[in-house]
Amino acid sequence: MLSVYLPVFLLLAVAALVAILMFTLTSVLGPKKPTPEKLLPYESGSNTTGASHLRLSVKFYLTAILFVVFDIEAVFLYPWGSMFRELGWFGFVEMLGFLTILAVTLVYAWKKGALEWET
Repeated sequence: MLSVYLPVFLLLAVAALVAILMFTLTSVLGPKKPTPEKLLPYESGSNTTGASHLRLSVKFYLTAILFVVFDIEAVFLYPWGSMFRELGWFGFVEMLGFLTILAVTLVYAWKKGALEWET
């Protein structure tokens, strides 16, 4: 059984090795000429004003988490849709349960005001 997954493990190992190697090489061999101008905080084409370490509202994180949850839903729906006929009623009922849980989650988030965008 290990022989089936060996190519996947090799691919992951090579990808990790390449990432570590590139990060290390750019850190060691890259030019480092810091000047006071280069060390200034810079954002969106202009110098920052005010505190540079502001805490973001929880709404930003909540929106990101909800996006990930419903994005993962789409990832599960495509393979299910392509195998719908082969899965039969069992696959239909299982996906109906999955979508019901997601619908309940969406209604809960909506009722709690998680989808309202106020700064």
